Amino acid sequence: MYILNALFKALNDPTRREILELFKDKDLTAGEIADKFSISKPSISHHLDLLRQAGLVVSVKEGQFIYYSLSTTVMDEILKWIMQFKDQKKDI
Repeated sequence: MYILNALFKALNDPTRREILELFKDKDLTAGEIADKFSISKPSISHHLDLLRQAGLVVSVKEGQFIYYSLSTTVMDEILKWIMQFKDQKKDI
């Protein structure tokens, strides 16, 4: 249940949802992500940390850069969780 709480907390913030949308095209560094927003780099790092804790993004260090990318594993799990309610509704 903890992962669901972390997931919903992460998705509750519009900035974090915007960050997730940036990953549709390619993996990005924290600096590249920060350049897209008018908030501080430490704030972006905090958002990325919450997204990582929720399992929505993964990070890989390449040289001096850390690249962030979307992790679909948690999204698949949450969709399965939601779909169980839809399937139960059909049985009623």
